[in-house]
Amino acid sequence: MRIFMHLLKNSNPKIEYYSRFSPSPLSIKQFLEFGRDNACEKTSYMFLRKELPVRLANTMREVNLLPDKLLSQPSVRLVQKWYMQSFVELLDYENRKPEDPHVLNDFLELLIEIRNRHNDVVPTMAQGVIEYKEKFGFDPFISSNIQYFLDRFYTNRISFRMLINQHTLIFGNDTNPAHPKHIGSIDPTCNVAEVVSDAYDTAKMLCEKYYLAAPELKIEEFNMKHPKRPIQVVYVPSHLFHMLFELFKNSMRATVELHENGNEGLPPVKAKVTLGKEDLSVKISDRGGGVPLRKIDRLFNYMYSTAPTPSLEPGAVPLAGFGYGLPISRLYARYFQGDLKLYSMEGVGTDAVIYLKALSSESFERLPVFNKSAWRHYKTSPEADDWSNPSKEPRDARSYGAHQVGCLEKSAEENAVKGTDAPWQ
Repeated sequence: MRIFMHLLKNSNPKIEYYSRFSPSPLSIKQFLEFGRDNACEKTSYMFLRKELPVRLANTMREVNLLPDKLLSQPSVRLVQKWYMQSFVELLDYENRKPEDPHVLNDFLELLIEIRNRHNDVVPTMAQGVIEYKEKFGFDPFISSNIQYFLDRFYTNRISFRMLINQHTLIFGNDTNPAHPKHIGSIDPTCNVAEVVSDAYDTAKMLCEKYYLAAPELKIEEFNMKHPKRPIQVVYVPSHLFHMLFELFKNSMRATVELHENGNEGLPPVKAKVTLGKEDLSVKISDRGGGVPLRKIDRLFNYMYSTAPTPSLEPGAVPLAGFGYGLPISRLYARYFQGDLKLYSMEGVGTDAVIYLKALSSESFERLPVFNKSAWRHYKTSPEADDWSNPSKEPRDARSYGAHQVGCLEKSAEENAVKGTDAPWQ
């Protein structure tokens, strides 16, 4: 910890300096064109040696706005240490010229080392939130700030890894021979139905391991541009796989748990892939009983999970765990200007829809920026709700006599004058 504090003290001016710059969002088309037509390791080095510290500094400044009680948790301190170490190491290349061949090779090796160091950021930060929650309980205002921060923190991490992967895959020796046409991590002709099938197969294996059964899959495609051709898109297959895998896990779990003792077998999970002028959409439908409307928002909340907390043992892949699958899947969708939506009918099932941009030129990175607006979000005190909130138990109007009604009317008039909430709000 002393080393961490020393690094923090010496690096604070640099963190403040780099956080003044806004990240430079790139489109999938720009990633593709650079990697395919203009791949130059020196150019990539010159861009990344500034852009990576900028993205790190923006999120490191924002981390410090979290409550002290959360920052003091061991797992959160560990994540901070990783980020600080990576930032300091990148600063070593701040003024090193790319003409030296050793510089380019050393930089590439450093990026791989940084990527490996950050592999467990998501579960480690999740563990930090759990540690905080167990010690200090649930506070709605703190929870709102944690939700806001983690959405931005994990989006920053996705973008950080995207930049590193593009550089190391294009200029390193870790190219995947199974995908020779990929430009870095991007597939110029990503067959969406194939990714759907791959994600389903992986989730099916996991489901059968836990439940000894799994629903079948039915896929439909609707290609508005080329009706008789399979739907393809310029995209990052690993991102799409991550989203689909999480959705299939949820659908399978709900379907099996609802129908495992039924006589009619398990109803299939259905996937519908559509391509229009602007959007490429993938809908995953199940008959797993659905979710009540009031719980839909909770499914995207990092402080909430429908399953027991998993262990952090290496190699374990839980069917359900920290409750981070859906919120992070939504971040992957939003990262390139898409989205992920849930539409559920309690008693029937759930439709989950992934929306992606059909055109790579419109698929720009959506990046968090540390500025005054972000700062105000953490510092603004919670305000009283300006909509009425129903009480847990409905009130019986017959219990109010004339005297009580008169008191309520008087109280309401006084509150209107004082500007306070009425007693039934």
